[in-house]
Amino acid sequence: MKASTSRCPTCRGPAKRDGNKLFPFCCERCQLVDLGRWLAEEYRVPAEERDATGGGIEPVTPQTDDGVN
Repeated sequence: MKASTSRCPTCRGPAKRDGNKLFPFCCERCQLVDLGRWLAEEYRVPAEERDATGGGIEPVTPQTDDGVN
């Protein structure tokens, strides 16, 4: 059976899937480089745009034990 491989997102080298606890990275160094990029805010998850009327956020109403507000 052929081992499943793909490309490491950091160095673009081959990264084996089978038995690799660091997958999708090929090695610990590439995993730490990627972590450093997240911590340095080089990667960002896009936020939802909010409107000028309060952001479209609805207040949360606590529920009682019987599930009725």
